[in-house]
Amino acid sequence: MAVNGRLLGLLAKSRIEYELMPHREAFTAQEVAQTAHIRGRRLAKVVLVRAGRGEYLMVVVPASTHVDLELLRRISGHKHLELANEGEIQRAFPDCELGAMPPFGNLYGMPMYLDACFAREENIIFQAGNHHEVVRMPFPEYELLAGPFAKVACLHREVVSAS
Repeated sequence: MAVNGRLLGLLAKSRIEYELMPHREAFTAQEVAQTAHIRGRRLAKVVLVRAGRGEYLMVVVPASTHVDLELLRRISGHKHLELANEGEIQRAFPDCELGAMPPFGNLYGMPMYLDACFAREENIIFQAGNHHEVVRMPFPEYELLAGPFAKVACLHREVVSAS
């Protein structure tokens, strides 16, 4: 699959400078970071969270972390949150390869919560809707394109490896 058409349209319309970076095919966010030679904490990963019947939240956290659902409950005001299943993800993002969604809730009509750690970076790097390309763009421009979203201190918890 090529770069997501909705994303390309948004980028072309905005005339914002960005770089499309090809990489070896990879399916998990951590694998994408490795094949693209990016630290996992610098790659933005989109997680779809079910907030109710037919209601979803887009949550964007570093690839090397997991969404802290308890913290997200407190911030969003939703009492019941669960990670969406693969079928729900495919229905919500029909023009993306599974797990390679770009972090723009406004393109998919859903609220988006962005981990504030990205605001400390000069650039944001994210998947382009497929498993073999990422986009890098200056964070201030990304913030303008993404529209209003909730920035919080932290939406993630670190992944603990058993070694």
